[in-house]
Amino acid sequence: MYSFGILLLEMFTGKRPTDDIFKDDLTLHHFAKMALPDQVLEVVDPLLLDGDKEEENANSSRNQRRVHMKETKKKECLVSILGVGISCSVESPKDRMDSVDAAKQLHSIRDKFLRTGIRTQREARV
Repeated sequence: MYSFGILLLEMFTGKRPTDDIFKDDLTLHHFAKMALPDQVLEVVDPLLLDGDKEEENANSSRNQRRVHMKETKKKECLVSILGVGISCSVESPKDRMDSVDAAKQLHSIRDKFLRTGIRTQREARV
């Protein structure tokens, strides 16, 4: 489960455990854990957030509310995903999330994400 947790953190932060940023006692696990929940957007790979630039220009109050709601839901999903990665990659094997719980949580996060209609325009075109 440890490797799965690290893989999740790598995918969503765009960082590798061997990157130069991780020296001394800082690890990818600690990097992600320190960011939750308030700084999650600071550690998530910017490429995952790229599709949001077009919507940021929405100028009507209705569009602004819609964009704000989507941003809030997206942030909640990212916090949850990184939380699974962190729970799977804790140092002690007995304290790690098991694979069944990880799968259930990730399915739940996916369903919540899709239910809110949060998709980039790139996904909508496919």
